[in-house]
Amino acid sequence: MIGAAALGIGLVITAMPELGMLAVGAVAAAVVAGIFGGDAVVQVVSFVVVSTALIAVVRPIANRHRAQRPQLATGIDALKGKQAVVLERVDASGGRIKLAGEVWSARSLDTDRAFEPGQEVDVVDIEGATAIVM
Repeated sequence: MIGAAALGIGLVITAMPELGMLAVGAVAAAVVAGIFGGDAVVQVVSFVVVSTALIAVVRPIANRHRAQRPQLATGIDALKGKQAVVLERVDASGGRIKLAGEVWSARSLDTDRAFEPGQEVDVVDIEGATAIVM
């Protein structure tokens, strides 16, 4: 149990989930010793088996979840792909649009294209405080 506590403290300090899995293995070894009266070899084997099984099963699942993009887009990512209304002429040098209820500076993605007030445009990207539209 002392080993499990030490690994648990290490988990909190370093935020390494593997230490938590090793701590569970140490608890399993303590349970084997307490309930079944296992000697040191049985405790070590139970520690190794439980810890290895947890790392082999939980770690790939955690990596898969970490690699996924969040389902809900927030901030400027939520604005990309939205439609906006041109308030002041938008061309390659600039202009103004109304996007998500706010007035944004904007510029045209295509340098040869200009959008007149009242036209709807699609937001392709956000660079700083400027929306890139087409």
